[in-house]
Amino acid sequence: KMERIIRQRALDQIFGKLKRSGAGNHKTGKSGHGDEHTGDFREYRYGDGLEHISMTESLRNAQINHGIGDFSLSEEDLVVEDTQYKAQMSTVLMIDISHSMILYCEDRITPAKKVAMALAELITTRYPKDTLDILVFGNDAWPISIKELPYLKVGPYHTNTVAGLQLAMDMLRRKRNTNKQIFMITDGKPSCIRLPDGNYYKNSVGLDDYIVEKCYSMARQARKLHIPITTFMIAQDPYLMQFIRHFTEANKGKAFFTGLKGLGEMIFEDYETNRRKRLK
Repeated sequence: KMERIIRQRALDQIFGKLKRSGAGNHKTGKSGHGDEHTGDFREYRYGDGLEHISMTESLRNAQINHGIGDFSLSEEDLVVEDTQYKAQMSTVLMIDISHSMILYCEDRITPAKKVAMALAELITTRYPKDTLDILVFGNDAWPISIKELPYLKVGPYHTNTVAGLQLAMDMLRRKRNTNKQIFMITDGKPSCIRLPDGNYYKNSVGLDDYIVEKCYSMARQARKLHIPITTFMIAQDPYLMQFIRHFTEANKGKAFFTGLKGLGEMIFEDYETNRRKRLK
């Protein structure tokens, strides 16, 4: 119960005037055998459910086509009300917990935690049909529960971005939703990768070409799986920002160089935008 109160407080602090709704759905704009009435009508097609036939419009057609005196209703008279699917979104939120998230006396992990708690509360209350999984990544990556968010701390870790992306894609492969996405909050510097023999290759000096290329490869894999990656970059170093730009280009995703100020509003706006994607 205490964790829920903390998440609610984070949501109120970040999103303020947001109106919550228990419906938790959005329209895709794709018509078909869905569950949202559009007010538009079309001719009956074989396979349409009887529950979608508009009797009022169908009877009106019958009167126009056959006259009132000799009433008859044929298949050609039937009219169906078009419907839209209410699409669902599966999101994985990746949070960098490497040591650099508190380096140089700059606390980056607290705003990241607050955003994660607010996003969790937003999805569970406003979009209950959506799914949210959260993982953290340092030397390795592992999932955490929503209840663990308030107590999240950084560790003496390097940044294994590749491990985080691998776990995120594994999580999303198991989801049945068509719309999938990854949100990544990071200071943007990958410095670690796990080798096939189980050992770790680490390099904190600048950007290591071997590690960087592995990151680009993961970005391209996600693109092939139609999983966009939105990176929220909270550091301002020009060379790290350039890396994130190349990473984003490889995935055809998005990047926001937010710093710490406005991070919550930025993630909220992007979540709302991404949910409008059409079902394929």
